[in-house]
Amino acid sequence: MTQRVRKGMPKGKPRAKATKKASRVTKAGRVDLLLGTVKGAFTLKGDAGRRTWKLEGPHFLGCECNHWVLDWRDRRTMLLAAVTGHLGPTVYRSTDGGKKWTEATKPPAFPKAPEGQTGPAVSRTFYLAPGHESQPGVWWAGTVPHALFRSEGGGANWEPVHTFNRYIAGLKEKNAMYLSETPGGAITHSIIIDPRDAGHMYVSLSTGGTFETTNGTKSWRALNEGVSVVDFFPDPFPEYGQDPHCVVMSKANPDRLYQQNHCGVYRLDRALAKWERIGKQLPPKVGDIGFPVVTHPRDQDTVWVFPMDGTAVWPRTSPGGKPAIFRSSNGGRTWTRLAKGFPANQGWFTVFRQAMKSDTQDPLGLYVGTTSGEIWTSRDEGESWKMAAAHMPRILSIEVVER
Repeated sequence: MTQRVRKGMPKGKPRAKATKKASRVTKAGRVDLLLGTVKGAFTLKGDAGRRTWKLEGPHFLGCECNHWVLDWRDRRTMLLAAVTGHLGPTVYRSTDGGKKWTEATKPPAFPKAPEGQTGPAVSRTFYLAPGHESQPGVWWAGTVPHALFRSEGGGANWEPVHTFNRYIAGLKEKNAMYLSETPGGAITHSIIIDPRDAGHMYVSLSTGGTFETTNGTKSWRALNEGVSVVDFFPDPFPEYGQDPHCVVMSKANPDRLYQQNHCGVYRLDRALAKWERIGKQLPPKVGDIGFPVVTHPRDQDTVWVFPMDGTAVWPRTSPGGKPAIFRSSNGGRTWTRLAKGFPANQGWFTVFRQAMKSDTQDPLGLYVGTTSGEIWTSRDEGESWKMAAAHMPRILSIEVVER
């Protein structure tokens, strides 16, 4: 099949050669998990073999901690997005690995509305992402409601990305139904920076779709071709209005994206610029509705999802109370159920979009945080699972730190 190159693709950067599997890298080391929950932030520290785990914390007890991220560029700076009850949403910053924290002097916030008028207000900072390697100190944040913010001071001060926010506001004026709120709000998430080009980014919106810039946020365009929307919309494949739950870039091939959507699991090969629904190959009784998706760091074709019950009442639990990970090793053509160690039945939990991650070791480790406050770990790429922590608040996010 002849590939169709989308007009406007990033230029001047060599495209990574797509390979079935990169050479295997043996890596041993200790893994820590940074956990965001509805009642605080915790650290789950593993031993060198990823066999035993010790829970520490919490930081910010009682606060809704949506995302806790280590800056991979300096390995010291941490940002934590929290909703602090009486004080509202903010971002906390640590420069010593989480020992001491200070609040951002200017958290993400919309410009003040003119006197006598009302304007939007940030209800939570939902997603945090360190900037490109060539831009130390730059961070990005996605909020509820839909908006993108940028910090050039290591997360201490934030400014709206007006080009994106005005672009989205313009789309909403055209058709507000296509940019409505989900039960969790109008969420901005999955901020992805192309490692080869600081000016090339993807940003996704729950009930909005995925959007792309190739010129450093100067202009934006929708990247939703092939992704369907809910049945009651008049157009099943509109330009925007889709509901991506999680979008990730393959580290093995940055020209490949995977998406777990309200309406299925999708793969995009960037040169084609059209999403292909790969979740239809999952068992019909399970379906392909869920929140998280994880890719293998050395294999562009290996991907894991955690399906949830997406039937008419949308209970947002494991299908039939039988939790399982599903893995594809061929880009979504076929799937394998992996449930060894999980409850065989009566496991009525699910996994949110930011609560399933992997490490880069060999064999790879996978980490799952549940809505029932459990952390499950796998040292063998999902073949078997063990509970590493229980009785925690609902898990909102996991980030993996390899020491």
